[in-house]
Amino acid sequence: MMGRLLEKRWVCILLSVLLAISFWVYVRAAVDPDGTTNIHNVRVEATGTNVLTSQGLAVAEISPQVVELEVEGPTSARTNLLRNRSGLYVRVDVSSCVEGENTLRWREVWPENINPDDLTAQRSTVTVKVEKLYTKTFDIQFQLEGKVASDYQMGTPAIEPEKVVISGPVDQVNQVDKVMAVLRKAELSERFAGDLELIPVDKQGGALTDLELTLSAETAYVVVPVVKTKEVKLTINLLPGGGATEDNAERKIEPETIVVSGSEADLEGLEEISLGSISLSDVVGPNTFTRPITLDPSLTNESGLTEAVVKVTVEGLDTEAFAVTNIRTSPPPDGYTVDVVTQSVLVTVRGPAEDLANIDASQIRIVANLSGVTTEGNQLVPAHVYLDGTSTVGVIGEYTISVNMSR
Repeated sequence: MMGRLLEKRWVCILLSVLLAISFWVYVRAAVDPDGTTNIHNVRVEATGTNVLTSQGLAVAEISPQVVELEVEGPTSARTNLLRNRSGLYVRVDVSSCVEGENTLRWREVWPENINPDDLTAQRSTVTVKVEKLYTKTFDIQFQLEGKVASDYQMGTPAIEPEKVVISGPVDQVNQVDKVMAVLRKAELSERFAGDLELIPVDKQGGALTDLELTLSAETAYVVVPVVKTKEVKLTINLLPGGGATEDNAERKIEPETIVVSGSEADLEGLEEISLGSISLSDVVGPNTFTRPITLDPSLTNESGLTEAVVKVTVEGLDTEAFAVTNIRTSPPPDGYTVDVVTQSVLVTVRGPAEDLANIDASQIRIVANLSGVTTEGNQLVPAHVYLDGTSTVGVIGEYTISVNMSR
């Protein structure tokens, strides 16, 4: 009795399985039928090129570069393939090719989420042309795809390695005009250091991405210095003298400004660069002075100008000349005697007209310093002019006297 029940149970299970398979086959045929789909423009990729390179060979051409793939399988699998066709390509192994033309059968490579057991493809052949390997060395050049931010300046990039060797068929290598390390940045406002992809380009600047070329390095390490720039005003300090003050003087500096560069911290608060001082006692008429432009070592003069020309003019004051006979010298060096040859010097005094009217030549004295004079004979020595008894007028110009030194 029990055996008959067990036999009936196994029979039921077997029947259920057969019915399920039959139903699945029916549903598959009715709902997800098999069919054929032609997919156009499937790219062809080569593998095994490193083997050719080791033999001094290179792939010059693959024809055609895209093929039509005829795929058979259920509707759902073919639909899924079309949805993910960007990951579909065919591959040819060129490792066994010889110089000349080779006919190779491709093998399809399915996208990752496609089950290869669900689909079959009709395979055909492509022609692979192989030539001797040609090499050429190029300097690596830097290119910024973007711009340097306002008020910043890019320095000279440092590139390592400096050169790259390109290998491939001679006609393809000869299409390369230069090799660029390209930094893609909308606005460059800080120092860059890092690896950049190397891109061969033609004479028109177009990237050569579809050629069978091999580069000795795929990237280069590039350091691009970037500094902040600033336009800074040049200034000159005018010292009172010769009866004039800043209120009586006009100045013009050429250039008025220069552009300097440095770190943001070094440029912060830098509003002007001083050229030093000019005493108004040295300004007789419209006088021109040349002053060096000197910067702190932390800054760089990007304008390249090392000197500035300063023109100073005193206005609104009168001048008057006085014949001065009060001429003296300091004691000469030990062992020397001095005779003053000059008996009278015409000294120019500047100031308001009403104050000049009150000046007398007796208020002016001339003193020559002989402490460093050791040459014998007649000679001119610089002298300082003093004007006593007034502060509203002053002596202008430089003066010398003639003396005779003897031992």
